Amino acid sequence: MNKAELIDAIAGDANLSKADAKRALEAVTSNVTKALKGGNKVALIGFGTFSISNRAARSGRNPQTGATIQIKAKKVAKFKAGAALAKAVN
Repeated sequence: MNKAELIDAIAGDANLSKADAKRALEAVTSNVTKALKGGNKVALIGFGTFSISNRAARSGRNPQTGATIQIKAKKVAKFKAGAALAKAVN
């Protein structure tokens, strides 16, 4: 499912116009992004938790040349599925 299909599904399930569904989806994604940028977790009970994890600097290898390169440390977004979502998928 892509973003347009998700907007259509939200509009149909919530009895909203597509424009309202698009604004709602964009509001959710922007607020999750803001919370993660601020170092906070976003927990949606039954669905899952979005959080930030720190990835340490490490050595890697350039696949074309085989040369060793340094990969910088960075923050990465993580998602851990909640129990209800995990159960529904299985």
